[in-house]
Amino acid sequence: MKIAEIRELSTADLAERVEAEMANYNQMILNHSISPLENPAQIKQLRKTIARMKTELRQRELNNK
Repeated sequence: MKIAEIRELSTADLAERVEAEMANYNQMILNHSISPLENPAQIKQLRKTIARMKTELRQRELNNK
């Protein structure tokens, strides 16, 4: 997910997406530890996407204060 797409989401939607992506990330890590994924680079991409979303949430939080 690109930063432009992240900025279009509302704050509530963004918070929900972060929670969903974190659950997906944890599941992916668990699956990878049991049997290797076809593309382990997906883990890195997902981690970066989560970081982008959290950064945008934090920026919105700071701007509203």
